[in-house]
Amino acid sequence: MTTRSWWGWGDLEAAVGGVERAALIGRVAGLLPGAELVDHAPPPVGELDVRAPRIAPPPSLAALCSGDAADRLGHARGKAFRDVVRNLTGDVGDVPDLVVRPRDEQDVVDVLDWCTGAGIAVVPYGAGSSVVGGVEPRGLGPAVSLDLGGLADVVEIDTAARAARIQAGIHGPALEARLRPHGLTLRHFPQSFEFSTLGGWLATRSGGHYATVLTHIDDLVESLRVVTPAGVSASLRLPGSGAGPSPDRLFLGSEGALGVITEAWMRLQERPRWRAGASVLFADYDDAVAATRALAQSGLNPANCRLLDPMEALLNAGTDSPGGVLVLGFESADHPVDAGLERALELCRDHGGRPQPRPGGSGVRNASDTWRTAFLRMPYQRDALAAHGMIVETFETACTWGGFPALREAVVSAARDAMRAVGAEGVVTCRFTHVYPDGPAPYFGVYASGRWGSTVAQWDEIKTAVSDVLSAHGATITHHHAVGRDHRPWYDRQRPEPFAAALQAVKSTLDPAAILNPGVLLDPAGA
Repeated sequence: MTTRSWWGWGDLEAAVGGVERAALIGRVAGLLPGAELVDHAPPPVGELDVRAPRIAPPPSLAALCSGDAADRLGHARGKAFRDVVRNLTGDVGDVPDLVVRPRDEQDVVDVLDWCTGAGIAVVPYGAGSSVVGGVEPRGLGPAVSLDLGGLADVVEIDTAARAARIQAGIHGPALEARLRPHGLTLRHFPQSFEFSTLGGWLATRSGGHYATVLTHIDDLVESLRVVTPAGVSASLRLPGSGAGPSPDRLFLGSEGALGVITEAWMRLQERPRWRAGASVLFADYDDAVAATRALAQSGLNPANCRLLDPMEALLNAGTDSPGGVLVLGFESADHPVDAGLERALELCRDHGGRPQPRPGGSGVRNASDTWRTAFLRMPYQRDALAAHGMIVETFETACTWGGFPALREAVVSAARDAMRAVGAEGVVTCRFTHVYPDGPAPYFGVYASGRWGSTVAQWDEIKTAVSDVLSAHGATITHHHAVGRDHRPWYDRQRPEPFAAALQAVKSTLDPAAILNPGVLLDPAGA
């Protein structure tokens, strides 16, 4: 049995400790010798001042509801850096009055009916891995957290069409376990895979395993079933359709503001049988970017194509390479992929790349293996560093290839200026998580020494500075982390005004009482 952390990432049993913790703090001390690095333990739940519930459910729904303080705290926030630090410092803030766990779709309908009539905000909750304030009842009046974990079944599998009807509350590992006996896989593996749900992926337009082609969960959807206060929306299951605007696209990325996704038909794939991968070192970062662009435009469509800049390669892949490291991977259920990898490596060599030795029976590990291991531990290590007074957070975007050099320079400059302004010495890293023929999705990391008690405010200043740069350069405020409440100011700038008006009209039609996740994506009419 494992125990979920109420204040931080994942399971308590998997938290960073012992040799790993000592090595992590040692690396940071060497990189940032001025960092305080004093450890701070989370406060016991029983010592926190959690407001009593302000509402009571009707008798017909009472069995679905929990007013337990620890349960409510565990549903009060996501897992962003600022969420973790506020929890660590005992800053409870707004907590849902009740956690409601529907057992089936009719329960969802009944809960929305009750909350609509009573004027109670409903915040849909998958597994709480949001990093943008998407599940936080921030600034709301009476509110419930609608935990979809009880809707966690694979209802039907169509092997001929390679598709499955899946309930929204199923977690990633449980979903893959249900598909494995059929030789099938959804093959959508965000970093939060273990602690996130299908419904959460759909509601936030999650980015997953594939660096090219099938980059977002959007690409894997056949149809959606969504409960709204105005009724149930069920789109027709089809391989494709040109019949007007897509109803599925309306709800993908809607973050529970338009309705509650209860199930979806999802496109599946056969499990891969052939895999091949390599990592490529570069002496010059511009050459590495050019090589990555050539690959993105080659039609080879690697499953993995992640470019780590020199600092990212050093910190998280343990590789000192002045031009960075390109991590490559190919896979197929139908045919060997060595030829594709060899052509990709040839393209890299054309741009000055030097492939590392591939792992083999001798136990050789290259940068891609080291980085993959670090990738899975990053959220836990972030929590450990946050408890030691460090500012450790990420933000991501997407831009055109031509716009990337100026964007990266401006982001790094703005981040460094902001760190100096708030008295935080640190470094900025960058990696590409996904690449397209027309541009990359850069994912930036900030590692800085903070002042305990001020690290949230320090990060907020840094985040504002870099977000303003993204907006000024025509880059998106988010590629796959969603909008939530934290990205709202920049999302409002990014979306066209006619679309904002149309979205507001949809919200007013589907959710006339404005109870669904208020403040996410848009404000209630008249606010």
